[in-house]
Amino acid sequence: MKIVVTGATGFIGARLVRNLLQAGHGVHALGRKRSADLPAAAGFSEWRATQAEPPPESLATADAIVHLAGEPVAQRWTPEVKQRIRGSRVDGTRNLVTALAKQSVRPKVLVCASAIGYYGSRGDEVLTETSSPGSDFLAQVVVDWEQAAAKAEALGIRVVSLRFGVVLGKDGGALAKMLPPFRLGLGGRLASGEQWMSWILVDDVVAMIRFALDDPGVRGSMNATAPQPVTNIEFTRELAAALHRPAIFPAPRLALKLLFGEMAEVILGSQRAIPRAAQSAGFRFQYRELRPALSRLLSE
Repeated sequence: MKIVVTGATGFIGARLVRNLLQAGHGVHALGRKRSADLPAAAGFSEWRATQAEPPPESLATADAIVHLAGEPVAQRWTPEVKQRIRGSRVDGTRNLVTALAKQSVRPKVLVCASAIGYYGSRGDEVLTETSSPGSDFLAQVVVDWEQAAAKAEALGIRVVSLRFGVVLGKDGGALAKMLPPFRLGLGGRLASGEQWMSWILVDDVVAMIRFALDDPGVRGSMNATAPQPVTNIEFTRELAAALHRPAIFPAPRLALKLLFGEMAEVILGSQRAIPRAAQSAGFRFQYRELRPALSRLLSE
């Protein structure tokens, strides 16, 4: 297949591109400029997602699109940052779908990144793909993001929105930020630690994207989370044990609010998301439980 990938040099995208190339697929990346990290075997076209549609020739003959591009959420939210978070996801996706509408031959499938931020903070409630959305800033962004992607269905394109949880990998994402203090014995729970963390190993994310690309029966929203979420207290305990370090320095809620502002509510939010759609479709997780997943990552 020829697969067009946005966000191709990001934490998830870089692993996906390598996986696709190793499997013999053609990959064409879209981005602001070609990165030295993009494999030479991958094609590239310049695209400023919020400003214009992708070049028509970049989408020609594409069998599938994987849309992963988006402004990082994990930063202090100024009004300008919030605008970039929303624009990079909603406006970028709209521009992509508008360009696809102009293609005489369209791809069969669009796999679009999404997030469990869709649900807002829900305490101990078990969340599946049919649960209602939240009402905070990030939840509304995700709702509009998924709606923008879903418009490709009217073009005869199968659309899958993968609602990513906390994606774990040593070379990026949340775990890469956690490891330095935990290795120094300075880690600890976040606030009360009672909030749920719906995690997933990055290898399983790549496998789920491949599954969504390949299975014509998969469509709509899908939680990209492991089957067994944990509380932050449990996550802290397991990570400290895997590193053979204590974890006795909790981060108070007030300190997190002072450091991150409004974005602290994302860090402290509780989402107990279950991958019901993926499991019903037959997807098999390589890592269902946190302890072996951390052991696998930290042995690399």
